[in-house]
Amino acid sequence: MDTLLEIEDLQTAYGSSQVLFGVGFSMRSGAVATLLGRNGMGKTTTVRSITGLTSPRGGVIRFLGERIDGMRPDRIARMGMAVVPEGRMIFSSLSVQENLLAFAGNRCHSKAPWTLDRVYDLFPRLKERARNMGNQLSGGEQQMLAIGRALMTNPHLLILDEATEGLAPLIREDIWQCLSTLKAAGQSILVIDKYVQRLVALADHHTILERGRVAWHGDSAALAAQPEVWHRYVGV
Repeated sequence: MDTLLEIEDLQTAYGSSQVLFGVGFSMRSGAVATLLGRNGMGKTTTVRSITGLTSPRGGVIRFLGERIDGMRPDRIARMGMAVVPEGRMIFSSLSVQENLLAFAGNRCHSKAPWTLDRVYDLFPRLKERARNMGNQLSGGEQQMLAIGRALMTNPHLLILDEATEGLAPLIREDIWQCLSTLKAAGQSILVIDKYVQRLVALADHHTILERGRVAWHGDSAALAAQPEVWHRYVGV
């Protein structure tokens, strides 16, 4: 498969405080990859660097073979990168349907693009609440809406920051099932989450960050065979 995302020696700081120290990993088109680690280890900063929200101070980021480090976030998004951010950040003053339609576009030029009906098929609960405003949804429904909104852009790469954080167990299962469905359809996904056992079953490759550096990288078989690794770097 072609390389979709490639990161080399990524270094990012906020003011005088450096957060990332030479982070590097890559992922193939059609793969599911994860960023793992405890809170404050640099996962969200890595996502912000990839998406252009925080400009790196060093290193190289390539997406679809083109360098994007230092590129504006809107340009990166138009290339076909979509983020489900931590906190969801949906528009509370728009209805469910308006939130979805506001982001509609076929950025990867798919022959079978995501549409309103396809998102409703994936998340029937959103169809039931199509006329509800964003601030009238539960946390789980907001996460479904945030995922659906990202899919409506038809991205090459879907990034989920804290995919199931704060969700009730039943809703969390719905999200895992959604991600499995997307993987089966060939969607490239980068996931941040803390449920390692679920991610081992879902993802192809994993990168663990510790204090802004890559502490471990490997495939699911290797991670499953080394539970001491995730207990050391991810467990509370």
